[in-house]
Amino acid sequence: MPGVYNLSVDEVVREAEEAHSLGVPALILFGLPETKDEIATGAWEDNGIVQRAARALKREVPEMLLVGDVCLCEYMSHGHCGIVRPTAPQSVGAAVTNPLDVATGYEILNDATLELLTRTSVSLAKAGIDIIAPSDMMDGRVRAIREGLDTAGFENTPILSYAAKFASGFYGPFREAADSAPQFGDRRSYQMDGANIREAMREIELDVEEGADMIMVKPALPYLDVISAARARFDLPLAAYQVSGEYAMIEAAARNQWIDRERVMMESLISIRRAGANIILTYYAKEAARILG
Repeated sequence: MPGVYNLSVDEVVREAEEAHSLGVPALILFGLPETKDEIATGAWEDNGIVQRAARALKREVPEMLLVGDVCLCEYMSHGHCGIVRPTAPQSVGAAVTNPLDVATGYEILNDATLELLTRTSVSLAKAGIDIIAPSDMMDGRVRAIREGLDTAGFENTPILSYAAKFASGFYGPFREAADSAPQFGDRRSYQMDGANIREAMREIELDVEEGADMIMVKPALPYLDVISAARARFDLPLAAYQVSGEYAMIEAAARNQWIDRERVMMESLISIRRAGANIILTYYAKEAARILG
């Protein structure tokens, strides 16, 4: 991903200052912890990397709106978005090993994961995050997070739900950068089938019923029809995420001089807006802001 980097807290502040000066109104934070474990401690501890970054940003760039991605994959040793229980553990040779490393089958513990997602959301809100954005795709997470935020005194903190997050091949560059690819299996059991738009509408409707204030479709370009259908059906603010693979395709083609980079970049963003998205999450935010003036 040319031009995209993992940043330390001080570098994030400088990046936010530049983005704000260009008119970019908000940024979304993802964390890469020093260590990972099986309960995603780095996601919800008060001194986690995103929490530290949020406090620094609110101190140095208070006008910037901060969105906190709430998922556990970057913080889990196994790379899945929830707590994992093996269903068929086995040993290797004479040694007894971690069953997660050698499991031939596993299951995601949905309800147990909700507790960690709620704890993460409250921790982020305390650190200054303005919008909580759960991206894990666990069932019932919006309701659990809403109740947790309300109980902690953050009744006015809105939830931007990754309501239709598809199991996509376009996430590859981000997963490599965040070292968050699953160590076994994949995420198709809890992310959505790209062929099923009716399921997407049901998932969005459930999140709205649970209290989502905004909804998101991810990825964007391969799912413009889903964005359009969601816009026609739901009145909430609608976001679309132009993900790492979409960015990488444009960059690779431009580097091979197959396309006009700036023209295709803007054409891709306009198509997302035309499909009905009010909010676009994109690695091109600064460049688009410069062009739009």
